[in-house]
Amino acid sequence: MLTSAVETRTEPSVVAFPAGPYQFTDVMAAARRIKPYLKPTPLREYTSLNSLVGSQISVLVKHENHNPTNSFKVRNGLAALTALAPENRKRGVVAATRGNHGQGLAWAGQQLGIPVTICVPLGNNPEKNEAMRGLGAHVLEQGADYDEAIEIASELVETKGFTLVHATNHPEVLAGAATVSLEMLAETGTGLDAMVMPVGGGSLAVGALTVAQVLHPDVEVYAVQAAGAASIHNSWHAGFPVSAGFPLTIADGLATRGVYELTFPTLQAGLTDFVTVTDDEIARAVQVLLKTTHNLVEGAGAASLAGLFKLRHRLAGKKVGVVLSGANIDQQTLRTVLDLS
Repeated sequence: MLTSAVETRTEPSVVAFPAGPYQFTDVMAAARRIKPYLKPTPLREYTSLNSLVGSQISVLVKHENHNPTNSFKVRNGLAALTALAPENRKRGVVAATRGNHGQGLAWAGQQLGIPVTICVPLGNNPEKNEAMRGLGAHVLEQGADYDEAIEIASELVETKGFTLVHATNHPEVLAGAATVSLEMLAETGTGLDAMVMPVGGGSLAVGALTVAQVLHPDVEVYAVQAAGAASIHNSWHAGFPVSAGFPLTIADGLATRGVYELTFPTLQAGLTDFVTVTDDEIARAVQVLLKTTHNLVEGAGAASLAGLFKLRHRLAGKKVGVVLSGANIDQQTLRTVLDLS
């Protein structure tokens, strides 16, 4: 999965997240565990995309949509399930999701023979529900939103003995997400100036901060969240957790309404800046990526580029990495996005 320059370096043993028991060595261990199942995803530059972004920015797109299940979340699922003890594998795992985390877990469970139960909110994307079931997961549709689905999953831990694999608050999940940035910096070396990461729970941004502080401390990490689900953004700017209402955004992968203990302290400590983007700005980024890369992208997957558009004057003349984190957009949302002028 990684270049020899990274595989042969001496691994630091005490570089830890401010959030707790999370070290760069955990990221390297996760990379080794998932390597037999996943190939590195492409990191590509598009002249037409550079022209549209402007400000003499070189944009490098990390194509996580080329993974199985079309999302980076399959890394998280594999990292978590390959670390399970044999008795926990036998009992099975449970998670809450809007789709991509559940698909990633279901795919990993299918590879490893581990039973997977997924809790989704009522009205969840039916195409994602169908995909999870197609991968062998048992899907329960209950609760008003993602946060209520988490509560239901937690109840199943008590009643069924499942292991909870939280989409964010799970060290191995975070280590899996960090392998995205590990690959990016392994390929670019010291040539990358900044990364712009989408935030739902914060796993990609936290992974970027953790890997960058070891491999390339000069890389600036920026975060972007949907304006209609901006609890972590608002908390970051306030300096403490603040309450948020029901999330309203076309980017269902970003539709969370709280901060998480294993990501928020790291985001506070390390981010260069944190911005929000509107649904219209996300939709424009979906259109731009389709036009310039000819890759399908969901709202959460386009948020990274939408954030770069907002930050482009600040990042003028730099080489910037963005993550096309997922491509699982449903047909109706895609029609709506493409109809926007």
